[in-house]
Amino acid sequence: MSAIIVKELTKKFGEFTAVDSVSFSVEPGELFGLLGPNGAGKTTIINMLTTLLLPTSGEAEIAGYELGRDPDSIRTNIGIIFQDPSLDIGLTGRENLEFHAMMYNIRSEERKKRIQEVFDVVGLTDKAEILVENYSGGMKRRLEIARGLIHYPKVLFLDEPTLGLDAQTRRSIWEYIRNLNRNYGTCVILTTHYMEEADFLCDRIAIIDHGKIIALDTPSGLKSRLLGDCVSLTIEGRVDLIATALGEKEWVREVISDGKTLDLILSDYEKNIPDIFQTASNLGVGISSINFSKPSLEDVFIRLTGSIIREQEGSRKSVRQERMRRRMLR
Repeated sequence: MSAIIVKELTKKFGEFTAVDSVSFSVEPGELFGLLGPNGAGKTTIINMLTTLLLPTSGEAEIAGYELGRDPDSIRTNIGIIFQDPSLDIGLTGRENLEFHAMMYNIRSEERKKRIQEVFDVVGLTDKAEILVENYSGGMKRRLEIARGLIHYPKVLFLDEPTLGLDAQTRRSIWEYIRNLNRNYGTCVILTTHYMEEADFLCDRIAIIDHGKIIALDTPSGLKSRLLGDCVSLTIEGRVDLIATALGEKEWVREVISDGKTLDLILSDYEKNIPDIFQTASNLGVGISSINFSKPSLEDVFIRLTGSIIREQEGSRKSVRQERMRRRMLR
């Protein structure tokens, strides 16, 4: 039985349709991602599936319970980690977990066992008696994940779990999410703005735009939609000569030149790169540098939605690079 079944789920706010007839299913133990630009409908979907928002129409079943008929049983079987911190910073880590476990009517002896277990999972055992106000951002996020696991949920919702954290802390959180998914077999639903995060963690990804699912596949399946590999050459000599010669090769899909550099979109990079150098040599043209990149999940996202999600601390791509990336789809 699927952990989540969604059929034609729709949410309207007046005349505005935030979620438009969305359907998908998620299997037990699967790590499933929801990606989309701001305002695409990701959080609205999460809010409906976690019973925080009533759908306008459609159906959903979570952990075997129907959304419209048994919301209390759904709440008992899910865990939620929100975008915004919701810990009591005036309590210790252990006291936060104690309070949360009591809310789920977990008995005293069982509480102690589970609290120790989830502290071990997120690596905070030695920080249990410290006030949360003295935790770092990464520690707080790990404590929230521990809290979300305390009642052994069948489905765990993570809404932007690493938002605002530095790159090293994000990587650490990823490992904890992967480990809990493996060790508990918990179905995890993840929304994120970080393409690398979705690529690393998710078994499957649904890309959402304007309230609709416009693509749903594994990360590798999504990336396989792209036309080929990217190769950027810095040329010494007649760029126009080598551009014309390479453009006649059947394995070169597109040639883009700005007068000094040459960008190629091609198939079978490893097989054909020697031919590039041989062609340059035959023409008396030098290649002073070469850069190669495989298609990324962000390339797919840009092509499908026309939007770019950037990490705040990430570097900006040049106009030439972005133009090239947009040409990579079949």
